[in-house]
Amino acid sequence: MNEEARIGGAQGADPQTQDPEPEASVQVDGAQRGPWDDPRVPWSGRPGRLDIALWAGIVLSGLYYWALLPFVAPLVGTHPVLLEVLNGNTAAIISAAAFVRVGHGSLVIVLLAAIPGLMKFDWLYWWAGRLWGERLIGILSGRRNRGGKYMDRVQRWGWKFTWPAVIVAPFLPIPTAIIYVVAGWAGMRLVTFLILDAIGSLLWAGLLAGLGYELGHHAVVVAQSISHYGLWISIGLVVVIVFFQVRSQRHMLRTVQQARRADESQS
Repeated sequence: MNEEARIGGAQGADPQTQDPEPEASVQVDGAQRGPWDDPRVPWSGRPGRLDIALWAGIVLSGLYYWALLPFVAPLVGTHPVLLEVLNGNTAAIISAAAFVRVGHGSLVIVLLAAIPGLMKFDWLYWWAGRLWGERLIGILSGRRNRGGKYMDRVQRWGWKFTWPAVIVAPFLPIPTAIIYVVAGWAGMRLVTFLILDAIGSLLWAGLLAGLGYELGHHAVVVAQSISHYGLWISIGLVVVIVFFQVRSQRHMLRTVQQARRADESQS
Protein backbone atom coordinates (compact mmCIF):
# COMPACT_ATOMS: atom_id res chain seq x y z
CA MET A 1 0.00 0.00 0.00
CA ASN A 2 1.48 3.34 -0.97
CA GLU A 3 1.83 6.31 1.36
CA GLU A 4 -1.04 8.26 -0.17
CA ALA A 5 -3.50 5.43 0.30
CA ARG A 6 -2.31 4.86 3.84
CA ILE A 7 -2.93 8.49 4.81
CA GLY A 8 -6.35 8.47 3.19
CA GLY A 9 -7.40 5.51 5.32
CA ALA A 10 -5.70 6.54 8.55
CA GLN A 11 -7.68 6.99 11.70
CA GLY A 12 -5.15 9.01 13.67
CA ALA A 13 -2.46 6.32 13.75
CA ASP A 14 -0.70 3.91 11.45
CA PRO A 15 -2.36 0.49 11.93
CA GLN A 16 0.73 -1.23 10.54
CA THR A 17 3.13 0.19 13.10
CA GLN A 18 1.13 0.53 16.29
CA ASP A 19 -0.61 -2.09 18.40
CA PRO A 20 -4.21 -1.41 19.37
CA GLU A 21 -4.69 0.32 22.69
CA PRO A 22 -5.55 -2.32 25.26
CA GLU A 23 -8.35 -0.28 26.76
CA ALA A 24 -9.99 0.47 23.40
CA SER A 25 -12.51 -2.33 22.99
CA VAL A 26 -14.04 -3.19 19.64
CA GLN A 27 -17.75 -2.78 19.01
CA VAL A 28 -19.30 -6.02 17.78
CA ASP A 29 -22.89 -6.00 16.46
CA GLY A 30 -23.53 -2.79 18.39
CA ALA A 31 -23.06 -4.50 21.76
CA GLN A 32 -19.71 -3.15 22.92
CA ARG A 33 -18.38 0.41 22.79
CA GLY A 34 -14.79 1.39 23.51
CA PRO A 35 -13.98 4.23 25.92
CA TRP A 36 -12.60 6.36 23.06
CA ASP A 37 -15.49 5.70 20.69
CA ASP A 38 -17.59 8.86 20.25
CA PRO A 39 -19.88 9.33 17.23
CA ARG A 40 -19.43 13.10 17.43
CA VAL A 41 -15.74 12.98 16.46
CA PRO A 42 -14.30 11.81 13.12
CA TRP A 43 -11.60 9.45 14.42
CA SER A 44 -11.99 5.94 15.77
CA GLY A 45 -10.15 4.95 18.92
CA ARG A 46 -7.57 7.05 20.73
CA PRO A 47 -6.80 10.24 18.74
CA GLY A 48 -3.22 10.84 17.64
CA ARG A 49 -1.37 14.13 17.55
CA LEU A 50 -2.36 14.69 13.93
CA ASP A 51 -6.03 14.13 14.77
CA ILE A 52 -5.88 16.63 17.61
CA ALA A 53 -3.97 19.24 15.59
CA LEU A 54 -6.38 19.08 12.65
CA TRP A 55 -9.46 19.07 14.85
CA ALA A 56 -8.10 22.08 16.73
CA GLY A 57 -7.56 23.88 13.42
CA ILE A 58 -11.15 23.27 12.34
CA VAL A 59 -12.49 24.42 15.71
CA LEU A 60 -10.33 27.55 15.61
CA SER A 61 -11.57 28.33 12.09
CA GLY A 62 -15.11 28.36 13.47
CA LEU A 63 -14.08 30.55 16.37
CA TYR A 64 -12.41 32.89 13.87
CA TYR A 65 -15.73 33.51 12.13
CA TRP A 66 -17.42 34.05 15.47
CA ALA A 67 -14.76 36.57 16.49
CA LEU A 68 -15.26 38.51 13.24
CA LEU A 69 -19.04 38.50 13.41
CA PRO A 70 -19.39 41.77 15.39
CA PHE A 71 -17.25 43.56 12.78
CA VAL A 72 -19.13 42.40 9.67
CA ALA A 73 -21.96 44.92 9.74
CA PRO A 74 -19.76 47.94 10.68
CA LEU A 75 -17.20 47.16 7.94
CA VAL A 76 -19.50 46.25 5.06
CA GLY A 77 -20.32 49.88 4.32
CA THR A 78 -17.00 51.45 5.30
CA HIS A 79 -14.16 49.01 4.47
CA PRO A 80 -15.69 46.23 2.35
CA VAL A 81 -12.39 45.21 0.72
CA LEU A 82 -10.83 44.62 4.13
CA LEU A 83 -13.85 42.54 5.09
CA GLU A 84 -13.39 40.51 1.90
CA VAL A 85 -9.84 39.64 2.84
CA LEU A 86 -10.80 38.76 6.40
CA ASN A 87 -13.66 36.35 5.67
CA GLY A 88 -14.81 36.53 2.04
CA ASN A 89 -18.18 37.88 3.14
CA THR A 90 -20.82 37.84 0.39
CA ALA A 91 -22.18 41.27 1.30
CA ALA A 92 -18.64 42.67 1.38
CA ILE A 93 -17.93 41.56 -2.19
CA ILE A 94 -21.19 43.06 -3.43
CA SER A 95 -20.60 46.27 -1.49
CA ALA A 96 -16.99 46.64 -2.69
CA ALA A 97 -18.07 46.26 -6.33
CA ALA A 98 -20.86 48.77 -5.79
CA PHE A 99 -18.32 51.28 -4.49
CA VAL A 100 -16.30 50.72 -7.67
CA ARG A 101 -19.39 51.63 -9.70
CA VAL A 102 -19.59 55.01 -7.96
CA GLY A 103 -15.90 55.70 -8.47
CA HIS A 104 -14.09 54.14 -5.50
CA GLY A 105 -11.59 51.33 -6.02
CA SER A 106 -10.99 48.76 -8.76
CA LEU A 107 -12.84 45.59 -9.76
CA VAL A 108 -9.51 43.75 -10.03
CA ILE A 109 -8.76 44.54 -6.40
CA VAL A 110 -12.27 43.46 -5.40
CA LEU A 111 -11.83 40.07 -7.09
CA LEU A 112 -8.31 39.45 -5.80
CA ALA A 113 -9.21 40.44 -2.25
CA ALA A 114 -12.01 37.88 -2.20
CA ILE A 115 -9.76 34.89 -2.99
CA PRO A 116 -7.91 34.58 0.36
CA GLY A 117 -11.07 35.35 2.29
CA LEU A 118 -13.02 32.61 0.54
CA MET A 119 -10.25 29.97 0.52
CA LYS A 120 -8.36 30.39 3.76
CA PHE A 121 -9.75 27.37 5.64
CA ASP A 122 -10.76 25.12 2.74
CA TRP A 123 -7.50 23.15 2.83
CA LEU A 124 -8.31 22.05 6.39
CA TYR A 125 -11.35 20.14 5.15
CA TRP A 126 -9.38 18.67 2.25
CA TRP A 127 -6.83 17.43 4.78
CA ALA A 128 -9.61 16.12 7.04
CA GLY A 129 -10.94 14.10 4.12
CA ARG A 130 -7.50 12.56 3.59
CA LEU A 131 -7.12 11.72 7.27
CA TRP A 132 -10.60 10.68 8.41
CA GLY A 133 -12.39 9.84 5.17
CA GLU A 134 -15.78 8.16 5.34
CA ARG A 135 -16.31 8.70 9.07
CA LEU A 136 -16.14 12.50 8.76
CA ILE A 137 -18.23 12.47 5.59
CA GLY A 138 -20.93 10.62 7.50
CA ILE A 139 -20.83 13.18 10.32
CA LEU A 140 -21.12 16.14 7.94
CA SER A 141 -23.79 14.54 5.76
CA GLY A 142 -26.40 14.14 8.48
CA ARG A 143 -29.68 12.41 7.73
CA ARG A 144 -29.74 13.32 4.04
CA ASN A 145 -26.44 11.49 3.48
CA ARG A 146 -25.34 13.83 0.71
CA GLY A 147 -21.72 12.90 1.32
CA GLY A 148 -22.50 9.21 0.78
CA LYS A 149 -24.13 10.03 -2.56
CA TYR A 150 -21.07 12.01 -3.62
CA MET A 151 -18.80 9.13 -2.61
CA ASP A 152 -20.80 6.80 -4.86
CA ARG A 153 -20.37 9.23 -7.75
CA VAL A 154 -16.64 9.47 -7.10
CA GLN A 155 -16.38 5.69 -7.31
CA ARG A 156 -18.22 5.71 -10.64
CA TRP A 157 -16.72 8.81 -12.29
CA GLY A 158 -13.48 9.56 -10.43
CA TRP A 159 -11.86 12.92 -11.18
CA LYS A 160 -14.60 13.70 -13.73
CA PHE A 161 -16.82 14.29 -10.72
CA THR A 162 -14.42 15.65 -8.09
CA TRP A 163 -12.78 18.31 -10.26
CA PRO A 164 -16.02 20.03 -11.37
CA ALA A 165 -17.50 19.55 -7.89
CA VAL A 166 -14.71 21.57 -6.24
CA ILE A 167 -15.11 24.36 -8.82
CA VAL A 168 -18.89 24.69 -8.43
CA ALA A 169 -18.92 24.08 -4.65
CA PRO A 170 -19.47 27.79 -3.80
CA PHE A 171 -22.59 27.80 -6.00
CA LEU A 172 -24.21 24.71 -4.46
CA PRO A 173 -26.88 24.99 -1.72
CA ILE A 174 -24.92 22.67 0.59
CA PRO A 175 -21.97 23.18 2.95
CA THR A 176 -18.84 23.39 0.81
CA ALA A 177 -16.96 21.45 3.51
CA ILE A 178 -18.68 18.23 2.37
CA ILE A 179 -17.32 18.65 -1.17
CA TYR A 180 -13.81 19.46 0.08
CA VAL A 181 -13.77 16.47 2.44
CA VAL A 182 -14.92 14.17 -0.36
CA ALA A 183 -12.15 15.57 -2.60
CA GLY A 184 -9.56 14.77 0.06
CA TRP A 185 -11.01 11.30 0.62
CA ALA A 186 -10.90 10.64 -3.13
CA GLY A 187 -7.14 11.28 -3.17
CA MET A 188 -7.05 14.64 -4.94
CA ARG A 189 -3.62 16.26 -4.63
CA LEU A 190 -3.37 19.43 -2.56
CA VAL A 191 -2.00 21.52 -5.46
CA THR A 192 -4.84 20.38 -7.70
CA PHE A 193 -7.36 21.14 -4.99
CA LEU A 194 -6.02 24.64 -4.40
CA ILE A 195 -6.05 25.47 -8.11
CA LEU A 196 -9.62 24.24 -8.57
CA ASP A 197 -10.72 25.95 -5.37
CA ALA A 198 -9.19 29.23 -6.56
CA ILE A 199 -11.04 28.95 -9.88
CA GLY A 200 -14.34 28.31 -8.12
CA SER A 201 -13.77 31.14 -5.63
CA LEU A 202 -12.90 33.56 -8.44
CA LEU A 203 -16.05 32.64 -10.38
CA TRP A 204 -18.19 33.08 -7.27
CA ALA A 205 -16.58 36.41 -6.45
CA GLY A 206 -17.05 37.50 -10.07
CA LEU A 207 -20.76 36.74 -9.89
CA LEU A 208 -21.19 38.70 -6.67
CA ALA A 209 -19.04 41.57 -7.93
CA GLY A 210 -21.10 41.76 -11.10
CA LEU A 211 -24.26 41.99 -9.01
CA GLY A 212 -22.80 44.73 -6.83
CA TYR A 213 -21.52 46.69 -9.83
CA GLU A 214 -24.93 46.51 -11.44
CA LEU A 215 -26.67 47.72 -8.28
CA GLY A 216 -24.18 50.56 -7.88
CA HIS A 217 -25.40 53.48 -5.79
CA HIS A 218 -28.37 51.59 -4.34
CA ALA A 219 -26.10 48.89 -2.89
CA VAL A 220 -23.78 51.55 -1.46
CA VAL A 221 -26.66 53.22 0.35
CA VAL A 222 -27.81 49.89 1.80
CA ALA A 223 -24.28 48.95 2.88
CA GLN A 224 -23.75 52.31 4.58
CA SER A 225 -27.08 51.96 6.38
CA ILE A 226 -26.07 48.51 7.62
CA SER A 227 -22.78 49.90 8.91
CA HIS A 228 -24.63 52.74 10.65
CA TYR A 229 -26.70 50.24 12.65
CA GLY A 230 -23.91 47.67 12.68
CA LEU A 231 -23.76 47.11 16.43
CA TRP A 232 -27.42 46.17 16.79
CA ILE A 233 -27.35 44.02 13.67
CA SER A 234 -24.30 42.16 15.00
CA ILE A 235 -25.97 41.55 18.36
CA GLY A 236 -29.04 40.20 16.58
CA LEU A 237 -26.94 37.85 14.45
CA VAL A 238 -25.08 36.53 17.49
CA VAL A 239 -28.35 35.83 19.33
CA VAL A 240 -29.84 33.98 16.35
CA ILE A 241 -26.71 31.89 15.74
CA VAL A 242 -26.33 30.98 19.42
CA PHE A 243 -29.97 29.88 19.53
CA PHE A 244 -29.63 27.54 16.56
CA GLN A 245 -26.26 26.21 17.72
CA VAL A 246 -27.62 25.33 21.15
CA ARG A 247 -30.65 23.65 19.61
CA SER A 248 -28.46 21.66 17.24
CA GLN A 249 -26.15 20.51 20.05
CA ARG A 250 -29.10 19.41 22.17
CA HIS A 251 -30.50 17.40 19.26
CA MET A 252 -27.12 15.73 18.70
CA LEU A 253 -26.78 14.82 22.38
CA ARG A 254 -30.28 13.31 22.43
CA THR A 255 -29.45 11.23 19.35
CA VAL A 256 -26.22 9.96 20.93
CA GLN A 257 -27.98 9.10 24.18
CA GLN A 258 -30.71 7.20 22.35
CA ALA A 259 -28.10 5.24 20.38
CA ARG A 260 -26.24 4.31 23.57
CA ARG A 261 -29.41 3.20 25.32
CA ALA A 262 -30.26 1.05 22.29
CA ASP A 263 -26.78 -0.54 22.43
CA GLU A 264 -27.12 -1.22 26.16
CA SER A 265 -30.49 -2.86 25.70
CA GLN A 266 -29.02 -5.20 23.07
CA SER A 267 -26.02 -6.20 25.21
